[in-house]
Amino acid sequence: MQQKGAIKIIEWEDLDKRKFYSLGVFMTLTTRATVYPASLVRTRLQVQKGKALYSGTFDAFCKILRAEGVRGLYRGFMVNTFTLISGQAYITTYELVRRHVAQYSPSNTVKSVVAGGAASLVAQTITVPIDVVSQHLMMQGQGEHLTRFRAKPKVMLATTKRRLMFGQTRDITVQILAADGFKGFYRGYVASLLTYIPNSALWWPFYHFYAEQLSLMAPSECPHLLLQAVAGPMAAATASTITNPMDVVRARVQVEGRSSVSETFKQLLAEEGVWAMTKGLSARIISSLPTSVLIVVGYETLKRLSLRADLVESRRW
Repeated sequence: MQQKGAIKIIEWEDLDKRKFYSLGVFMTLTTRATVYPASLVRTRLQVQKGKALYSGTFDAFCKILRAEGVRGLYRGFMVNTFTLISGQAYITTYELVRRHVAQYSPSNTVKSVVAGGAASLVAQTITVPIDVVSQHLMMQGQGEHLTRFRAKPKVMLATTKRRLMFGQTRDITVQILAADGFKGFYRGYVASLLTYIPNSALWWPFYHFYAEQLSLMAPSECPHLLLQAVAGPMAAATASTITNPMDVVRARVQVEGRSSVSETFKQLLAEEGVWAMTKGLSARIISSLPTSVLIVVGYETLKRLSLRADLVESRRW
């Protein structure tokens, strides 16, 4: 019988890289498609002034669905799929940095914090331009009056449906470039780093901590994958709560075209009070819970399926 608490982490050198990357793209795309509507709702809640348009997460979801249909919940999704590149960069950076840090510290917490932060830095450098365009597309429809850029009105021709889908992306991209230049695509970059580096650096150690604590409490025959699937959302809720204030600031900076993180933070507090820092938190947690379950189950399954042939029998599910 395996010792309680002995959830053995599959490290980078244990993997068949060809399997790992080919299966990883599918996993990342599936996850993003599942949670994208919650991300769109969160963005609109964070950008609106007070409760001018939506009173909460459920109200926003219902109003968007009623006014814009299912397609309204996926505004900007096609552009957002390009973040698949950053997803693969994140995974690679995390695993390689983790292996490098292991040479200096045996502590799993240290390895997780450093690798998680480094992975987020690399991923955000790729993701921010995509996010800037995607978020402006998210705000079209009911929220378009809250954004600086608007897509041109559609000409309702069935033969141009696909062209129009990417036409909105082109409209927004051209407007950002004309108004702010290339640096406009990196608006909110610092705010993104201040949000996602801590979030990633916190998520991994909390994930491993909760998984180990759950394994100590659970029966020894309990599947490790189940314990990890529970630990993931717990870590996500913890990290999201801690980092949400910067996520609100990031959304405002990117959508409203602000240049100063500190000034945006001060104005939010002055105009809407300290509760402004909790805007979109419920949507963020709702988004992060299924995301974390999917990521954990998908990622841990991916790593098990990608194990080198000689190690397959040495890992317990």
